[in-house]
Amino acid sequence: MAFAGQPAGAGPSEEGPRPARADGDPVASTAAGPAPAHASAPPPPRRPALGTPADWVELLRLPALFTVPGDALAGAAVAGRTPGTRTLLAIGSSLCLYQAGMALNDWADRAEDAVERPHRPLPSGRIAPGAALAAAGALTALGLALAARAGRPALTVAVPLAATVWAYDLGLKRNWAGPPVMAAARSLDLVLGAAASGGRVRDAVPSAAALGAHTLAVTAVSRRETQGGSTAVPLAALAVTSGVAYALTPPAVALRLPADRGGAAPLGPPGLTPAPVGVLRAALALGYAATVARPLAHAALNSSPPLTQKAVGGGIRAMIPLQAALSARAGAPLTALCTAALAPLARRFARKVSVT
Repeated sequence: MAFAGQPAGAGPSEEGPRPARADGDPVASTAAGPAPAHASAPPPPRRPALGTPADWVELLRLPALFTVPGDALAGAAVAGRTPGTRTLLAIGSSLCLYQAGMALNDWADRAEDAVERPHRPLPSGRIAPGAALAAAGALTALGLALAARAGRPALTVAVPLAATVWAYDLGLKRNWAGPPVMAAARSLDLVLGAAASGGRVRDAVPSAAALGAHTLAVTAVSRRETQGGSTAVPLAALAVTSGVAYALTPPAVALRLPADRGGAAPLGPPGLTPAPVGVLRAALALGYAATVARPLAHAALNSSPPLTQKAVGGGIRAMIPLQAALSARAGAPLTALCTAALAPLARRFARKVSVT
């Protein structure tokens, strides 16, 4: 909703309401008589459109935020740490930087969206471009402040993460560097969780690479979501995400039950994932594959804009089971289950607000 103020002196005078011309413009009354027919009041000054809460929910694509906490949780898990206060600060920082990227994305794309997505909050005039840019700046500052509270290692990761987000939105997304830069941002987000939790950052690199590979594939598909017409890109993305799912699947021996009911050691070599965790890991890997593969296959068979957009949406939602599977692979089943619990919420709210 745009807030518009009244022009100075626009209210009724002491003598009563002013007469109006046939075209609806008020005629100024003076002691000498009515003003000339061509004289009219100046148009009311336009104030920036600040938007309603629903407009900001649409601008920031809030259902996509459910895919963010799992980055920091998985980062803590793969670093061998139990999530704590600093992990929560890292999650808060990630959420702020993610929302900053959403607001900045629409500000940078406002001319393009005026043609391809005129219903979006900025091209439709519901939110002023300046308000979106100010929100992006404020959210970035808040995200960095939260990372600083989590400690110097977290801030060391958050600064290049914020720089990557701004560089992507302000220009890099328009050329070949877009998907790799977005993949780097998502990988850094997982590393942020590891750094904030006090774990070794290098332990998070393999999981960050898996998350980055998924993000690279989905971002490449998203570049054609309004035009469609490409079958090779969804096919390539399907191959990449299938490889990620395969890497997440535990060996079959890890799914076996213990040798005897009284013992805790599973069958197989020492150090093998216990059977319950292996089953959970397999289930999450299967959930990830099912969420991302089907819409990508449809987009490869029919590269229309609606199916391409569904493939992008499925890829975004698949972040949650992917993060949960990474936590399970690291031996943190409770963290994995907490992350997986976000998936139904993301699916429910995505029906009301588009995540693409």
